[in-house]
Amino acid sequence: MFAFVAAVFFLLVTPGPGVLSTAGVGAAFGKTAGLRYLIGLFIGTNLVALAVVSGLAAILFSVPWLRVTLLVLSALYLLSLAARIAMSGSEIAFIKSAKQPGVYNGILLQTINPKAYAVNTTLFSGFSFYAENIALETLLKFAIINAIWIPIHLLWLGAGISLKRLALDPKTQRLINYAMAASMLMVVLLALLSASDMYKSQ
Repeated sequence: MFAFVAAVFFLLVTPGPGVLSTAGVGAAFGKTAGLRYLIGLFIGTNLVALAVVSGLAAILFSVPWLRVTLLVLSALYLLSLAARIAMSGSEIAFIKSAKQPGVYNGILLQTINPKAYAVNTTLFSGFSFYAENIALETLLKFAIINAIWIPIHLLWLGAGISLKRLALDPKTQRLINYAMAASMLMVVLLALLSASDMYKSQ
């Protein structure tokens, strides 16, 4: 079980669309909007986990055009987010939007987030620690994942809120924006490379 807990922590703590956008909503819109968005992400990630456990995700992703569509939508979303970050000038702004993201936006992001599917597939298909009772093991995995998921995302939300409050000089703020944009581009690149490797293996 220790190996599973460690895997959950390291898979969730690494920057991906969920945690980076969580920090962004906190930085751009504050605590209340950030918590609403976080609720959506929480619902979305558990829906993805249920889809993985039930086998629905495997069925859906066996349809090539649907798999490509989800990847393209996710990549376009992340590219647009990276562009907004890089072009936001001297402001600390992970996400620019006239409308505050809410629960729906969080759910939507997770349903097209390749990392959500990859992480849940890895965690639920591996790391067996209670093989004699798969149902109980699955329930324990849900509990452990959520117990780690919630504080990690709250920390990212808090980081975004705190960063907005800092009186940083314009040059430092621009460097932070460029670094965040580069991180989002790296997520896109890794997702595309992963998809490419998957197609080559088929």
